[in-house]
Amino acid sequence: MRIPSIVTAPVAAALAGLAGLFGMTAPAGAQQAVTIRAGTVLDGKGGVLRNAVVAVDGSRIVKVGNGAAETTTYDFARFTVLPGMIDAHVHIGAHFGKDGRASTPGETPAEAALYGAANAYAMLMAGFTTVQSIGAPSDVALRDAIASGRLPGPRLLTAVTPLADTSLTLDQVRAHVRKAVADGADVIKIFASKSIREGGGQTLSDDQINAACGEAKALGKRVWVHAHAASAVRGAALAGCTTVTHGSQITDAEADLMAKRGTYFEPQTGLLLQNYLDNKAHYMGIGNYNEAGFKFMEEGIPLNDAMFKMAIRHKDLKINMGTDAVAGAHGRNANEIIHRVEVGGQGAMDAIVAATSLNAEALGLKGMIGTLAPGLEADLIAVDGDPLSDITALRRVVFVMKGGAVYRNVAGR
Repeated sequence: MRIPSIVTAPVAAALAGLAGLFGMTAPAGAQQAVTIRAGTVLDGKGGVLRNAVVAVDGSRIVKVGNGAAETTTYDFARFTVLPGMIDAHVHIGAHFGKDGRASTPGETPAEAALYGAANAYAMLMAGFTTVQSIGAPSDVALRDAIASGRLPGPRLLTAVTPLADTSLTLDQVRAHVRKAVADGADVIKIFASKSIREGGGQTLSDDQINAACGEAKALGKRVWVHAHAASAVRGAALAGCTTVTHGSQITDAEADLMAKRGTYFEPQTGLLLQNYLDNKAHYMGIGNYNEAGFKFMEEGIPLNDAMFKMAIRHKDLKINMGTDAVAGAHGRNANEIIHRVEVGGQGAMDAIVAATSLNAEALGLKGMIGTLAPGLEADLIAVDGDPLSDITALRRVVFVMKGGAVYRNVAGR
């Protein structure tokens, strides 16, 4: 794996220093024969167990089911236990700088690394044990620091350097993909349309989309496509790209096409635009964050809600969960799930599955995470309440375990 030293070496050095700091408050280590008793267990695939146990040995789940005779390590009889949540679309390094602005010129690599680490920790404490960052070169050092146990955070995948340059030839598009993979990308991100603040029209040609997706697949990588315009969504689905994110302008025809092609669809309805509006002063005046852009976003919320209600009527469409969390949103990721249920009309179980087993499948991690089942990684959380009847329980995370290690336990408070 080749890491672009001009960007990541200073960040890596900064994260090495942070590791020592966080080492003073390391999580409880993975224990042997840990048994968690729960009032309700949601397995992440639609199954529900009452008064059940989850047994963990080291980093793996070894049993899910009845355990009346077993000694209990953690008694969560009042709580619901479910897989650690997964956010398939964040920007883990995005933050407000020292002046409170989303633009951070002059910031040192060490300062940027601190913000990225803080965002990772905030999401882990909120019950997100895996996230996919789409993406920045600085993600690589953070991903590796978390994976090695030097920093607390969710399991992290990254796109490293997204493709947005519409002037590239097809050979240059393929070369960009190859370089991103060489630089450590877990997934390839391409921008096939403009920002919603600029109307969302298609930018990359269908041939460019085909070239990017074809090269990525040849290298064994998934492809996440930023697309608002219906034409860009069609191009991505026909090219065999893994996932379309946003899709604010799709119709039934594009929903049908994605369902037919097996394309994952990742709309944003409950956090992204709301976060921008909540933090308008921090963004205003930076690039296309102007009055016209904010008007687009404000008007886009009800349009996204209508689009989502249409999309969930397509039962074969694989609607996964990603927030596109940027500065101001990290740690509030569950708002997307809650909005999908309370406003979008999605069933609570479907929304939870989208953020657990379906996301694991979309990230190529099926059989590793996203489900509570023997043999899988012990990524699980406990929440105060039953999210099937009160989806806002997902905000009340009282326990977080990742890979058998306990990072949060406030269940007794």
